Amino acid sequence: MKINRLIYLLYYLKILDWKKLWKFLNYSTDFSGKNKLSLFLDSVTSVIKYNISIMEYFQFQYFKIDYIDRKNWAGTGYMYEYQLRMNPKSERQILDDKTLFYKNYNEFFLHKVADLKTLKSNQKLCQELLANSSGKIVFKFAKGKCGKGVLIRPVKDFTSDSLVHFMEKEGYDLAEEFLIQHPDLQKLSPSAVNTVRIFTQLNERNEVELLGCRLRISVNSHVDNLAAGNIAAPIDESTGVVTGPGVYSDITKPDEYYHPNTGVSIIGFQIPFWKETVELAKKAALKHPQNRSIGWDIVITQNGPGLIEGNHDWCKLLWQLPVKKGMKEILEKYV
Repeated sequence: MKINRLIYLLYYLKILDWKKLWKFLNYSTDFSGKNKLSLFLDSVTSVIKYNISIMEYFQFQYFKIDYIDRKNWAGTGYMYEYQLRMNPKSERQILDDKTLFYKNYNEFFLHKVADLKTLKSNQKLCQELLANSSGKIVFKFAKGKCGKGVLIRPVKDFTSDSLVHFMEKEGYDLAEEFLIQHPDLQKLSPSAVNTVRIFTQLNERNEVELLGCRLRISVNSHVDNLAAGNIAAPIDESTGVVTGPGVYSDITKPDEYYHPNTGVSIIGFQIPFWKETVELAKKAALKHPQNRSIGWDIVITQNGPGLIEGNHDWCKLLWQLPVKKGMKEILEKYV
């Protein structure tokens, strides 16, 4: 295990965002009074000791907490091993590839989605996509992550022929109807479609248990991902009411109790169609039980909830940061 963590450390150093690290070091030094070298060395030691990444040392704010609390946080190394066990490589492709995902979970979708291969042979489907009521079309890469590479364009820019040509030229695998979110969510944050993330886990009896629910809220962004600089807030799983402020993954930014652009209160916000949203996640979790632990992204429209995607490598930051505590203990019982 320690050998694995040394390998992880080399990987973290290879991909490290040094500019962000320096920003976090400045913040943590001002808060703790400790010098940058000692904090950085502590972060490296924590990689080995707690199976987290260097950046997570700061995002979990280890410089503020004692050594007992540090053990509670599930970091990148731990989650990689956990999710590999819950969602084996031989089975997770159905979630990893957006083309396979929409074909296998299409019954839970509210919007039209089509892959390039299908569009090439089905001009009628091209026309239906371009005639959708939103007036927009979304392009995605099949292997895209964290909202990267998502492009939104007006349908008036395309014809059936030019749509396919554009996708071939730019390398896009999927074209989707742009979804219009529920008016309450539009009032909260209109810059993007704001989705609900529900984490599900199958227990030993193949029953669905919820690990947590979060509302992803866009802030001046066309996507709602935490990694893209947006915020996330915890949702009470029994009521669908948001119970805490929106938090950033950037530790230098304060929590948001009201949306910074619209002024709408985040705490107390009621997710529409909550009962139906939870039911959708539970049904989707049972569809292919070979993958046992999944983070579902669900859009809420005026007509109810619809599935966007399922993540086998669901985000430990989105899971833990909004509730401000480490939750590794919850996963231990499933191992």
